[in-house]
Amino acid sequence: MKITLLGDDAIRLEPVAGPMTIEAASAEMVYSPFHMLASSLATCIFSVINSWATHAKISTDDLVIDVRWKFGDEPHRVSDFAVTFDWKSLPSNRIAAARRVAELCTVHATLHHPPQITVEPATQAAAPAPQHAGSIA
Repeated sequence: MKITLLGDDAIRLEPVAGPMTIEAASAEMVYSPFHMLASSLATCIFSVINSWATHAKISTDDLVIDVRWKFGDEPHRVSDFAVTFDWKSLPSNRIAAARRVAELCTVHATLHHPPQITVEPATQAAAPAPQHAGSIA
């Protein structure tokens, strides 16, 4: 699998043999946390589509997934993702099914239904629960 940084607000995932690689259009481009977030979404979508396609006997060798994002304010965050896929060998009667399958990705569902997140210093998070008076330890 290859992730290509297309800009500060976009990545492309392409299936290639061998280990995952991350490439950029220029040497100055840095793989940011936002690229990582988009890469996790693209990788998850690719995984579920690839599983479905394997069962349907459809090759994903030419599947390309692009993820673009926009920022929002108050608070500053990624406010929008746009995911597109280009899959020349996909039969036209399977496009709607592939889109539905892509939406089954767990990262996609997590972004639609965000988890509760807590941030604590490690010393407090690992602290044992307090003992109540009169309880048996």
